[in-house]
Amino acid sequence: MGKARAIGVGMDNSANSKSALRWAVDNLIDAEDCLILIYVQSPKSEHPKKQLFEDTGSPLVPLEEFRDINLSKQYGLNPDPEVLDILDTVARSKGAKVVAKVYWGDPREKLCDAVDDLKLDCLVLGSRGLGVLRRILLGSVSNYVMVHASCPVTVVKGTPATKP
Repeated sequence: MGKARAIGVGMDNSANSKSALRWAVDNLIDAEDCLILIYVQSPKSEHPKKQLFEDTGSPLVPLEEFRDINLSKQYGLNPDPEVLDILDTVARSKGAKVVAKVYWGDPREKLCDAVDDLKLDCLVLGSRGLGVLRRILLGSVSNYVMVHASCPVTVVKGTPATKP
């Protein structure tokens, strides 16, 4: 057994971020690793904890507290039952520690900040599957993070977006 690692997963409860979470659980997480869900909320949100933790992000929220709907809503989160099921399973079956952290701001910058703040060994992100033109016009969070993060980044490709 190697040393315990800190593995981050960028989450927004979309199908693509759930795929990234499943991939990380199936392929990376070992006993005693720490799985950190990283949520980035809009800088315009007005949740009670934002004013207190806007610059540094929330404290690490243990899985037991993350399940508490009242606590999660203070951070602007709505715990997804499918995500909670995945997290419960990995905590129970692999013995991994599971925590969440919330940031407010631009997801590109905040995910890179999280890598450094949390001293992540790796980061897993979902991809929206944008085409080349849409990626150029809208920008790609995953591409930005891959280029700027100081740890290895795995992008789990989603299904291609349908054309408008």
